[in-house]
Amino acid sequence: MPVFAEMIAGLIELKRSDDEGLVAQLTSQLRRLIASGRISKGGALPSSRRFASDLGVSRNTVTYAFEQLAAEGYLEASRGRRPVVTIDGGERIERAGATTSRLRPGKPRLSPWASKLKQADWPMSYLAPLSPLRPGHGDAREFPNEIWARCLRRSAVRAAKRELGPVNRPHLREALAQYLGDSRGVRAAAEQIMILPSAQAALTLIAATVITPGDDVWVEDPGYSGAAAAFRASGARVIGVGLDEQGMQRVVGTAAPKLVFMTPSHQHPTGRLMSLARRTDFLAASRPGRTWIVEDDYDGEFHYDSRPVPSLQGLDAHGRVFYVGTFSKAMTSDIRLGYLVAPPALRDTLEIAQRHMGLIAASHIQEALAEFIGDGHFRAHLRRMRRLYHVRRDHLVGEMERRLGGVLEVEVPSGGIQLVARLTRGSADRVAVKRLVAAGIETRALSSLSLDRPRDHGLLLGFAAWRESEISAAVRTMASCF
Repeated sequence: MPVFAEMIAGLIELKRSDDEGLVAQLTSQLRRLIASGRISKGGALPSSRRFASDLGVSRNTVTYAFEQLAAEGYLEASRGRRPVVTIDGGERIERAGATTSRLRPGKPRLSPWASKLKQADWPMSYLAPLSPLRPGHGDAREFPNEIWARCLRRSAVRAAKRELGPVNRPHLREALAQYLGDSRGVRAAAEQIMILPSAQAALTLIAATVITPGDDVWVEDPGYSGAAAAFRASGARVIGVGLDEQGMQRVVGTAAPKLVFMTPSHQHPTGRLMSLARRTDFLAASRPGRTWIVEDDYDGEFHYDSRPVPSLQGLDAHGRVFYVGTFSKAMTSDIRLGYLVAPPALRDTLEIAQRHMGLIAASHIQEALAEFIGDGHFRAHLRRMRRLYHVRRDHLVGEMERRLGGVLEVEVPSGGIQLVARLTRGSADRVAVKRLVAAGIETRALSSLSLDRPRDHGLLLGFAAWRESEISAAVRTMASCF
């Protein structure tokens, strides 16, 4: 039922102790009265002076509320006249509200890709505070936080004096070009390097730039689930390619895909190393502009039994390879920075796409990291962690062979921060994972990393983030579970 102007103040209840200011409270309550039809179209509100007196607030409070509602189209206000409710207010809103109220609520309509997200085991559905032996993590306790904090402080001070610049900071690009060339054999000018919030962001950017819906994309099977997620989101037809002792196999006799995703230096999750002959076969089968290769070198810094094998990108003389990396494994997982070395022909397009998609990393973090690398702290940290992780890998292998030798067969990787232990009997790896997670041991089922019908069964176990005593305790718990 409509109310008279004199009665409006009685419907308003303002709370001075509320976090929401008086103007905001008055505006929202008047808006509801108009929308519900309690103040009908053409109805005049009290003058700001009288309304303020009735409510016990300042006249400015009422004036600001009236001006806001006039700007939204609820009121028509002019100097010397009382505000009047307009047709753009109550009648239209009431009619729209009545229409929507008759609609039955239903499930939101999702894209085909989004509708399948819950079926995937990436990221792990049971993620919680870090517990042994979760794969994919280094030991943040060993990171030189004081040195990193000094780099951040100096970068923050400089940022206050720095004008807005490029989203990919030149200092970090130059430092990375030098480091990747020395350590991984990557051949790239600084201008080819793009700094992104994560390696996953790099895959998203690549997919958005080169994939047309319906294109074929080959990925390792089992492999990194995040890659399949990024390429499916772009509309690609993702096809799993099996592994042998050299990693991803090359499929012969079928049409070439638009893109091939691989982890040749340390296959995820098996840790297998792709031979030089296999690498050159993949390069020879690709054509610039027709078949692209994405090389993900997510933990290529960690090799223990031999010198690191140079990158696939370093063998490419025709600009066919995207090289992707991240700092979350080598430093700490909360340093959300990854990078992409772009083929020269796509550099400008990718940088424009990066801006349009908002895949931009904070400039002060980039500047701090440039200093951390340029002053030698990054290399010193890596040397120390290689020695530490090597010992932890061997300790986990020894403990598992001693306590679980009849149940799990360990594949000893030449590098990386995790390993695969295969079930010697049966294939119920997902059942085993549930049992272990319930006991406080985090692992992943190898079968959950397959695209279609699982080819492999076993457990993916991390060793880098855990000290020897913690590894021993975790393996004892595993033995009790089995």
